[in-house]
Amino acid sequence: MAASAPFLSLPSQASLTHTLPKRTSIKSLAELPGLTSMPPIYTFPTNANDQPFSDAKESIPTIDFSHLTSNNPDERSKVLQELGESCQDWGFFMVINHGVPESMMKAIIEACRGFFELTEEEKQEFEGKHVLDPIRCGTSFNVSVDKVLFWRDFLKVFQHPEFHSPNKPAAFSEIALEFSKRVRQVARIIVRGISESLGLEENYIDEALNLENGLQVLVANFYPPCPQPELALGLPPHSDHGLLTLLIQNEIRGLQVQHKGKWMNVNPIPNSFLANVGDHIEILSNGKYKSVLHRAVVNNKDTRISIAMPHGPALNAVVAPASKLQDHENNPPAYKAMKYKDYLELQQSSKLDGKSCLERIQDRTV
Repeated sequence: MAASAPFLSLPSQASLTHTLPKRTSIKSLAELPGLTSMPPIYTFPTNANDQPFSDAKESIPTIDFSHLTSNNPDERSKVLQELGESCQDWGFFMVINHGVPESMMKAIIEACRGFFELTEEEKQEFEGKHVLDPIRCGTSFNVSVDKVLFWRDFLKVFQHPEFHSPNKPAAFSEIALEFSKRVRQVARIIVRGISESLGLEENYIDEALNLENGLQVLVANFYPPCPQPELALGLPPHSDHGLLTLLIQNEIRGLQVQHKGKWMNVNPIPNSFLANVGDHIEILSNGKYKSVLHRAVVNNKDTRISIAMPHGPALNAVVAPASKLQDHENNPPAYKAMKYKDYLELQQSSKLDGKSCLERIQDRTV
């Protein structure tokens, strides 16, 4: 299958109004002297059907992670209820008191910044050829199928069940290894809480989907200043594969989520993780908890760096609605069973388009 495209070749300033040649990172393009407009291939057409923006004062729910690990049964029962409501009503929530040091979160952001500041030639060593290559960097999402390119460079590195890391910059591997271990511990405890909130055994998801060998990916996103941010997107509306994504970012905002049909800005609490339900929780819960559309917007002043860590089943695990959450008369299975690896290849090889990948496996007979 086709992989997300690596870097395109750097155009001269004079050629920017023409078709963009191959192999340019967005970082290199954004740093061109006197850049005042984007190449047309980065310009999104105005979409008259775009959902309106929310002016509501609602804020994304907050889950206190320390209560999930509490020995106080009342405290734990209350947070499990809050977790279930957050998954059902929002699909997004902030996680506080998670135990991952703020210094470690800042260190991984700086390590990723260091990677994006490598020369184009150095980064091209890690381009990758296939969507399941364990180290892969590039631009946009998948330029082999993207008709309009996104104002984004990325680095995707598999962290578990086998740890991988680029060998540049020098400190990257050590920082990523420690950070990914700590984040994975947090994610597994949250997933156990989600399992309980669905009325399943605490370890049901863990055991059914072999999370001991579950896939964990570090996805670093680099969004440099854009001369025409109102015409571009960092990433289009999409949902995430896997069970649970945990995200951190530098102090620059740019993430928006869709809630009740309207877009809203995400303003993270300092030293928190932003968590979102993935497509495979939607499948497993038979649609009770839904993955939610989100997108990245860009600005014309500051570079935004975010690090998303999707946590999924084992690649060979087959994901289907939990039998306890379906009955063939009143709540039949709404999704077809599919191996996680096949779903991942399908999503990562295609155009990033809302929840189109999940919609392909919905059971239309329901």
